[in-house]
Amino acid sequence: MQHRPNWVTGIALLAIHVGALLAFLPYFFSWSAILAAIVVANLTGGLGITLCYHRTLTHRSLRMVRPFEIVCAIFGALAFQGDPIDWVSTHRIHHAHADRRGDPHSIRRGLSWAHVTWLFRTNENLPTDAERKRYTPDLWADPVYQALRYLYVPMQIALALLLLLWGGWSWVIWAIFVRLVFTYHATWLVNSAAHAFGYRTYRTPDRSVNSWWVALISWGEGWHNNHHAFPFSARHGLRWFEFDPTWWAIKAMAAMNLVDKVRVPTREMRERLASGQRELEMRFFRRMTME
Repeated sequence: MQHRPNWVTGIALLAIHVGALLAFLPYFFSWSAILAAIVVANLTGGLGITLCYHRTLTHRSLRMVRPFEIVCAIFGALAFQGDPIDWVSTHRIHHAHADRRGDPHSIRRGLSWAHVTWLFRTNENLPTDAERKRYTPDLWADPVYQALRYLYVPMQIALALLLLLWGGWSWVIWAIFVRLVFTYHATWLVNSAAHAFGYRTYRTPDRSVNSWWVALISWGEGWHNNHHAFPFSARHGLRWFEFDPTWWAIKAMAAMNLVDKVRVPTREMRERLASGQRELEMRFFRRMTME
């Protein structure tokens, strides 16, 4: 079963995208629905996926106060990209084999594969339950994260029902379907475009690049070469012009004592790795000018 196409995921993704198209019908338009979608997108995609799933749970770049972590993990589950154990194990496997054999969404298999088709086509690199347990022992032993494995689908249905009660069908279309499509592609572009189109500040063994426009729509996740250079860093935008609103949020939360143990690379670490990239670029330039 592990190495067969995941038709359930493929059909679900197709249905969500088709549902989002209903937003073009005037009947489902309302400014309050758009506002609801923006709020829910920032809670689920910004706090849930970017801050909690990625920078906190996957890389332990910071530590959250336990109640705040649970709330943000619930937001992440409502992003409907999988439960925390599944998401974190997949991403840790990606970093262990980035753009090499074993990477679940390697860019070497093409842009469409890295972007979305890895989710529902036959993919031998998706984690089994045994691999999830091995890659996420910290989450596997936690009863809250075990519960979210079974609750993240019912929670999405409950959210849709609440939105229906509060704002009608326009809120459901915009804050469920349109919001999911936006946050899906924001996350997927980090896997695809941020391994293909951009600049490299640091010499890493993968194809990660820094992409300003991906960062713009993904709460700062587009500075992907920085991230692969320093996976432990809570800050992804390492230069003054690298837009990283999640880092600004982390600093504000630290001031409110909601997070601590925030990790970032030292200046010496950054300069040492950047000098390696500059040396590589100079070698390439000399080789090109000599040919």
